[in-house]
Amino acid sequence: MIRSPVNGYVTNLLAQFGDYASVGQELISVVDTDSFWVDGYFEETSLGRIHDGDAATVKLMGYSQLVRGYVGGVARGINIPNAQPDQAGLASVNPIFTWVRLAQRVPVRIHIDQVPVGVRLVAGMTATVQIDPHQRASSVTGK
Repeated sequence: MIRSPVNGYVTNLLAQFGDYASVGQELISVVDTDSFWVDGYFEETSLGRIHDGDAATVKLMGYSQLVRGYVGGVARGINIPNAQPDQAGLASVNPIFTWVRLAQRVPVRIHIDQVPVGVRLVAGMTATVQIDPHQRASSVTGK
């Protein structure tokens, strides 16, 4: 019997009844359903208007209902692909073309407050994120 320390769904199950597992061998994956989030990639020129706690609306591809959340934080570093590669574990976002320099895209973490009935969250889905910099999310303000 396998027990998980989190609520979630089993995915990528590679084990069968009677199999033995070795230390470090990946035979099962669990997606933690209590920790879904959305990363929106915003141009660095917009970051001055985005603050922790700002209300966010997320439109998932394939659904008409809107998911509600708030800005949980802004990444503090990104990897620039045309620089020397590093092992810092920073997000890799490629904004460079040979003839023009574009604004960097920086990940902004959106914590999810409200998922409409009928919307199934799946890790890796495509979404469009809109942030209202003049409205604080109700979960952050306690309203």
